[in-house]
Amino acid sequence: MFDKLKIFAGNSNPPLAGDICRHLGVPPGKAEVKSFSDGEICVEIQESVRGMEVYVIQSTCSPGNRNLMELLIMLDALKRASAHAITAVIPYYGYARQDRKVAPRTPITAKLVADLITVAGATRILCMDLHAGQIQGFFNIPVDNLYATPVLLEHIQKNYTDNTVIVSPDAGGVERARAFAKKLNISFAMIDKRRPAPNVAEIMNIIGDVSGKDCILLDDMIDTAGTITQAADALVKQGAKEVYACCTHPVLSGPAVERLKKSPIKEVIVTDTIPLRDEAKKINKIKSLTVAPLLGEAIKRIHYGESVSSLFV
Repeated sequence: MFDKLKIFAGNSNPPLAGDICRHLGVPPGKAEVKSFSDGEICVEIQESVRGMEVYVIQSTCSPGNRNLMELLIMLDALKRASAHAITAVIPYYGYARQDRKVAPRTPITAKLVADLITVAGATRILCMDLHAGQIQGFFNIPVDNLYATPVLLEHIQKNYTDNTVIVSPDAGGVERARAFAKKLNISFAMIDKRRPAPNVAEIMNIIGDVSGKDCILLDDMIDTAGTITQAADALVKQGAKEVYACCTHPVLSGPAVERLKKSPIKEVIVTDTIPLRDEAKKINKIKSLTVAPLLGEAIKRIHYGESVSSLFV
């Protein structure tokens, strides 16, 4: 069925790569990704890929620089091994928040990373819930940006009542929250947030009716959890009955796990685009849903030249 397809994976998220291979019924490609004693990354592709359509599954999550270098070196190895087409499957695209100049003399690192991946040998990109949609335009090769919406919507529909409000923790997420609310046929609200410094959020005002309702805070990622926990506190003060959180990428860096543990958030729904840290696995309120079938189906459709966007109709 997939005679010309091979799937390889770096060290960023082996469980997700394994689940994708099982969904497709394809054995994982044989490759060794290790380090020399000085920390340099060494990659060896241990089977022929000549003329093959190859997929490399690698999130550029923490440690971001190492995982990015693993991806680049694997792409280069496959290009030099005469693979016919190389798709970089990046469930979590790191550096995505640096997508524009926010101050004089600052880089646009998301564009730099796009250039590195292209030069390394990728002929197509498959990613999920990019932090900024314009990053697709940073590449001069095809980009398929998937959405975790079907996975998250299914969970919300099964587990939450009609007395629920979808809440965007900031103005940037309003479009996402509105789309979710429309599909669920429920109302949505937003929080007016001002950020005085990076990773420091200040909650200002809640726009919308949340009193006596179950509120689901929806975002594309939770990093230090400052925004999401302050938003939860603000919703409780405004009379929300229960507060939940929902995101695609559980970055959960720094004090995030401790903040979530102490917050009034009853449940945090995430996906496995990034593997949960050990301390996060110990918290019962964090629940991870798999996006392996979604990514697997997208890979199958790309391989057979079928529509990927129809997955989200």
